[in-house]
Amino acid sequence: MSAPTAPPRSGLAGRLLAAIALVMAAGAVTAWAVASLVGPAVFHEHMLRAGLSDHDEAVLHAEEAFRSASSLALGFALAAAAAASLAVSLVLTRRIGRSLAVLSSAASSLGGGRYDSRVPPPQMGREFDDLADAFNSMAARLQEGERLRGRLLADVAHEIRTPVATLTAYLEAIEDGVQDLGAETVALLRDQASRLTRLSDDLTAVTRAESGDLALDREHVAPGDLVAAAVAASRERAAERGVDLREDSSASLPEVLVDRLRLAQVLDNLVTNALRHTPPGGTVTVGAASAGRDVTLTVRDTGEGIAAEDLPHVFERFYRADTARDRAHGGSGIGLAICLALVHAHGGTLSAASPGPGAGSTFTVTLPTG
Repeated sequence: MSAPTAPPRSGLAGRLLAAIALVMAAGAVTAWAVASLVGPAVFHEHMLRAGLSDHDEAVLHAEEAFRSASSLALGFALAAAAAASLAVSLVLTRRIGRSLAVLSSAASSLGGGRYDSRVPPPQMGREFDDLADAFNSMAARLQEGERLRGRLLADVAHEIRTPVATLTAYLEAIEDGVQDLGAETVALLRDQASRLTRLSDDLTAVTRAESGDLALDREHVAPGDLVAAAVAASRERAAERGVDLREDSSASLPEVLVDRLRLAQVLDNLVTNALRHTPPGGTVTVGAASAGRDVTLTVRDTGEGIAAEDLPHVFERFYRADTARDRAHGGSGIGLAICLALVHAHGGTLSAASPGPGAGSTFTVTLPTG
């Protein structure tokens, strides 16, 4: 047995028009009642002040004529006012109804996956224009989010394809007996498996940080201690690459309230990125300084630099200015995205600057001290 069908609901325009008509009717009744009660009494009082008697036939005739003329004039006036008001209200409610219908249709299209849906400003006041602007802004963000989601899926598939293909090829070769399971082969298989594990861990970290689902164990930490720990942790890697890793921190900096491990992860990622793009003989400098009421942590290198067109995209997931070169370096492609999400989780900012290719780059973390 099918459920009973709900009766169709009237539209907003119809309800507005009905409400306006009801208000007009109430106003007309009120005006008629007030005019009927007050007008004759005031006219009678004026007649008495003129020295005429209550029982004078002329007075009675004049009062009757006044009541008739007042009622007739008031009736015509109320009818004309009601007609004009209804006409204006009808035009207004139809415009409101059409504007909302356009917005409703666009919202339905957006819900159906058409993220290019937009609505024109209805030109019916600031509130309606603000509503249209807010809808268009939301649609644009959803469209951009869908574009990034599609690119993310494609990038993840691309990142996974190479290690999976390598693992599959070597396992098949081992099964066929054309490849020995020696130390070199095991190391290669472990490297590819580690690459997949690192990609999974990085994706989990950046997703949790961006969604606000990352618990921070905050404590007061001296910025100089963060810099010293980052330099100490990366000194051996820098030496292996032939890069001079330096520390440059200002004295007497105020402490910052941060998660020490998460900020260490941010600096480690930034230093690793700097070492990855700095050739032997280059320099990477990790520093801390005061910036007004904030504290800045910087990682500056003398390496490959970043082109101006790439700077706005360096914190996007899987963005690589030079895809082949960066994959050869072994990065997962989301290290900087993780840094950005973790810094934002602390209420700070992360920016990148570079004079251009071959001129090095500087990544700056700004953290509040309050």
